[in-house]
Amino acid sequence: MCVDATPPPSARVTRRGVLAGAAALAGTLAAAGPAAAGETRPAPSASRPRGGNLVIRGGTLLDPATGEVTENAVVVIEDGTVRAVGRRDAVAVPHGAEILDAHGHWILPGLVDAHIHLSTAAEARDAVRKGATSARSGSTSFYQDIAVRELARHSPALAPRLTAAGVFVTPDLGDTVLADPDLTPLARLKDGVRSAEALRRVVEVNLARGADVIKTRVNERAGLPEQDPLAQVYSHDQLAEIVAAARRRGKGVLCHSYSEQGCHDAVTAGIRSLEHGAFVGERTLHEMRRRGTYFTPTLTAIAGLAESTNPVLAERGRAYLPVLKRAVLAAHELGVPLAAGTDSSGGTVRPIGREVELMHAAGLPALDAIRTATTGAARLLGLDRTAGRLARGFAGDAILVDGDPLAHVSVLEQPVRVVRAGHAL
Repeated sequence: MCVDATPPPSARVTRRGVLAGAAALAGTLAAAGPAAAGETRPAPSASRPRGGNLVIRGGTLLDPATGEVTENAVVVIEDGTVRAVGRRDAVAVPHGAEILDAHGHWILPGLVDAHIHLSTAAEARDAVRKGATSARSGSTSFYQDIAVRELARHSPALAPRLTAAGVFVTPDLGDTVLADPDLTPLARLKDGVRSAEALRRVVEVNLARGADVIKTRVNERAGLPEQDPLAQVYSHDQLAEIVAAARRRGKGVLCHSYSEQGCHDAVTAGIRSLEHGAFVGERTLHEMRRRGTYFTPTLTAIAGLAESTNPVLAERGRAYLPVLKRAVLAAHELGVPLAAGTDSSGGTVRPIGREVELMHAAGLPALDAIRTATTGAARLLGLDRTAGRLARGFAGDAILVDGDPLAHVSVLEQPVRVVRAGHAL
């Protein structure tokens, strides 16, 4: 059965709805009072974030890009952006500036979680407080991530800078078919979202809603005991259809994957990043290096399976984690770009620092593990001139940790303080 050839809604109309949703998350609609009967309330402004002014003084600054360590450092943040950085005796501190004393701590740029599911304002706030000042969504059921992205734009202290994926392009949309009226015709498809028309429809509705990237799958889920993570749900041609639909609008695709054949089909179909990828093989890693495809292994999520009370999931996690660690090390040694992601979901936000620790445990040197959650992940998100470093012109996002992360990467799991766009939290 084909999908009706109804065009997706205009981006202008849906953006108004998205911004209203963001305002509701932030509580701004309630603060403004009820609208008069028949009145249409204007959408809140999507102007640039209200950045703070702050000076981080003292402490030891690590630049992940170069590995350079600066003792007794100063970072000057004005209007949410780094204006000056360097040794205390070489940087002028603006008169009357708010000072965050960092003596005894290490200073790093805010971390980037390249795979997280944020569906509520509370989850967004928790992610920031655990050190993820930038992030990429791994999809949500009803476009909550797009609203979280807008929340971050006008209230940056409440949410990470977010790259939104919208809803999952998957054979069975389930209740997600209710996320947008233009998805509802897909509910009557006997075989689910599999035809070229149906695949394009989900991509197009996502993009009309304002998604920054597209998320799809090639294998079933590891976190559901009744599913087989090695079972393939989309073919190479179907994945290529999704990639082509996204590329027509200049967007990339991240792909949930586990089996070697699934990983290979996804990579050769042209995805931007491979997610999970426990059984990715050497031929696929070589192809990823050639194409510049990123690997986001989400070691934290797989390690979490091993701690499950469900015996099927626990055994799955114990079996998959060492295999995935070997794949991560092989990818690193081949030069495949890596990005850190926790795959947090369901109301539990795991610290991105834990993923860095697991990258290190897989065999990456400490600095390279840190780069997966700073410069590497920022590059994947297209934020390589915004996030991942504390340098002039970059975002005023930082974490303070209680110890040397080059000696003990585990200190990244519990930041002492977090700064988001010049706001000390």
